[in-house]
Amino acid sequence: MSESTRMLLGLALGIVVMIVLVMKTKVHSFIALMIAAMIAGIIGGMPISDITLADGTTQTGLMTAIKDGFGNTLKSTGIIIGLGVMMGGILEKSGAAERMAFSFIKVIGQKNEEWALAITGWVISIPVFADSAIVIFAPLCKAMSRVTGKSVVGLALSLAVGLQLTHCLVPPTPGPLTAAGMFNVDVGMMILGGALISIPMLIVVVFYTKWIGKKIYQIPREDGTYERKEFKKEYIKSMEELNALMDAKELPGFWVSVAPIVIPLVLILMKTVLDFVGFNNEVINFFGEPIVALGIGTLLAIYGLVAKEDNKKVLGIMDEAIKDTGIIMLITGAGGCLGNVVKVSGIGDALGEMVLSWPIPAVLIPFIIAAMMRIALGSATVAITTAASLTAPLMGVLSISPLLMAISCCVGAISFSYFNDSGFWVFNGMFGLTELKDQVRCKTAVSMIMSGVGVIELLIAQFFI
Repeated sequence: MSESTRMLLGLALGIVVMIVLVMKTKVHSFIALMIAAMIAGIIGGMPISDITLADGTTQTGLMTAIKDGFGNTLKSTGIIIGLGVMMGGILEKSGAAERMAFSFIKVIGQKNEEWALAITGWVISIPVFADSAIVIFAPLCKAMSRVTGKSVVGLALSLAVGLQLTHCLVPPTPGPLTAAGMFNVDVGMMILGGALISIPMLIVVVFYTKWIGKKIYQIPREDGTYERKEFKKEYIKSMEELNALMDAKELPGFWVSVAPIVIPLVLILMKTVLDFVGFNNEVINFFGEPIVALGIGTLLAIYGLVAKEDNKKVLGIMDEAIKDTGIIMLITGAGGCLGNVVKVSGIGDALGEMVLSWPIPAVLIPFIIAAMMRIALGSATVAITTAASLTAPLMGVLSISPLLMAISCCVGAISFSYFNDSGFWVFNGMFGLTELKDQVRCKTAVSMIMSGVGVIELLIAQFFI
């Protein structure tokens, strides 16, 4: 058996064992992910501990790769999740989230909530990291669910698909920007091409999110738990019922309600735009960091919405909101462990080399490599970068548009959001999806639908571009 075959077998076996443990045993998802990482690393040929090679370099061991993967994943998401849920708790308990939901529905009209959230996510994720945006907008999705009677799963998933599309397809997010650079594609063309190809993907997948919201009908309660039951049409409130409900409540004003969300988004957007145009300003760089921006949003929520409340009560709200985030962080970090083991062991490289040898249309080569990398590593940005680095050298012998090849990398990276993807666990944890079947029917299913539509678009576009 060749070394690359052994590596791929290790990854496949690790994933199968993990799925069986989660579905058929009492083993927690966190432990199952750790076991999968160990199986993939051991069979993939990694030493247990770091070893020094004859040339003086150090080969990373399995245990170091697991620890690094856990730490590096939480380094980017842990603080954001903590701040986001504290701010979200205040927005929910103060009534600010309901105020935003009522105002949002009045503007967009009844029955259009999924479309509005999908478009919101599509726009927001261009300057804002997708996982951060999920955390920021979670209170709005939950409030809209309670107010309208629609499932929070369908509403939140609509937001998530919009976020995922532009995060993977439209610069200045790192993945598509890197792909444009490697294929020598003009950034403006990459923005236009990525945006255009994402529109049919968004339209198709929102119909699925509306459908799955009826199949997984889940409404958040005031205490942070969820009510799960079979969907019935009469659960959806009419506009008259919504207006009566709003009139009966004493809610905070609109601007003080939206400030904790809008101001962090503006700060992050300013930093992103100035970085993109090459303007470096230390003050804006500081305040535009997601951690700092969300910290400011949390303070605005505290002193703008619950300033008159007793200190113990306010602290209690934040403590209550954050108590369930520990398991979200553990599982998110464990997904990072699996992804880093695959990266360090060389399994990802073996996948890429295997795909390059297949007799397939040129436009699908970067797509499949990126999809394989997403399956193996979990990170869409790393998947795009790897696919671009492997396929860009082929442009000298391929008669195909570099723009299409760059977009193909990005479409492939959308394709498989599952157990080693931090966004997969952030979404599930935020919106109460605990069953593996439901988790796969949501984030995994929508990523496959979007990438499937993208493949059709790529195959058609190669005849015109």
